[in-house]
Amino acid sequence: MEKTIAKALLSIQAVIFRPDEPFTWASGIKSPVYCDNRLTLTAPAVRTQVETGLCDVIRRYYPEAEVLMGTSTAGIAHAAIVGHMMNLPMGYVRSGAKDHGRKNQIEGRLEPGQKVVVIEDLISTGGSVIEVVNVLREAGAEVLGIASIFTYGMKKGLERLAEANVTNHSLTNFDAMAEAAAEENYIQQEDIARLVAFRNNPSDESWIGGSRA
Repeated sequence: MEKTIAKALLSIQAVIFRPDEPFTWASGIKSPVYCDNRLTLTAPAVRTQVETGLCDVIRRYYPEAEVLMGTSTAGIAHAAIVGHMMNLPMGYVRSGAKDHGRKNQIEGRLEPGQKVVVIEDLISTGGSVIEVVNVLREAGAEVLGIASIFTYGMKKGLERLAEANVTNHSLTNFDAMAEAAAEENYIQQEDIARLVAFRNNPSDESWIGGSRA
């Protein structure tokens, strides 16, 4: 499934590799890859693959799930679609509480003790999704884990997930994506080593313009 989903995301340019002309993240980090899984929503065939895959992940790893909670904003649509497919209630967690009305941060009904799976589109350093997990735990939910579309597998992200004692299962990952990109000629085979160097240490920019292994 990892390679199949990777090729599907590449085919609609939801993931773009550009090792010779890196993108700049909001944090200032130079990255050879750009990921926008929102594009799956406007590509019905790929969307079906993704949502079916998320259903499979939840059934396999979180069979006790009672509620799905999407991350704001990218995870909301996926949580809604998967919730519909699995006949499960869904909601989402705002990045901060509203300053009006009921001042909710969690949207949708959530009862203390309910078993929740968080739906996320992308995990890099893990900070935002762990904030969601913490909000849900503070509300009394039992967070079973995270189901996501793509993960970089960065050391910082893996460490944060471990520290928060939360598991993540992704449909695909950085290594599978890089291999698929080379197979489909989006990048050269020799670029993979540069991509892995970035993933292993994003703050080290020596991979940019460096010799190809």
